[in-house]
Amino acid sequence: MKKTAGILAFLFVVTFTANAQQKRENRRPNFSVEQKTELAVKKLVLTLDLSEKQKNKVTPLILEQITKREATTKERRRVRAQNEKPSTDKVFEMQNNQLQSKIDFKNKMKQILDAEQFERFQKMGRQRNQRKKQMKRKNGMRKTIQNRMNRRRFRQRN
Repeated sequence: MKKTAGILAFLFVVTFTANAQQKRENRRPNFSVEQKTELAVKKLVLTLDLSEKQKNKVTPLILEQITKREATTKERRRVRAQNEKPSTDKVFEMQNNQLQSKIDFKNKMKQILDAEQFERFQKMGRQRNQRKKQMKRKNGMRKTIQNRMNRRRFRQRN
């Protein structure tokens, strides 16, 4: 009786863990580049009250930006899968390209939007950066706590 109860408990834990991992993987939908572009443009139209002319000018910029982001993400995943470490020059080049593309995008948006819309656009960017920082802090704290717990477990075993 004890064996069957133990086996049932073990099976329950294994299936629960497997289901939790599947749910974690399927949290984000895998949109195409065009779908991501359409959603991003519609968000801009809603928040900035873009005219049809402005919307038509912004759409190719967003499409280009998302396409570049997808390409760099694929490249980063490929490098990570091969356990390669980029050289200092390569890291500098990637960061320089990223910052230059941000500057170019901002300048193009400044030409398309009027002063009030551009101010709201910048505010959106600042809010997005604040959320990223909060998530980094949150994840960093989670890792710190996890590392402390692992060290305690290690000490208790030894």
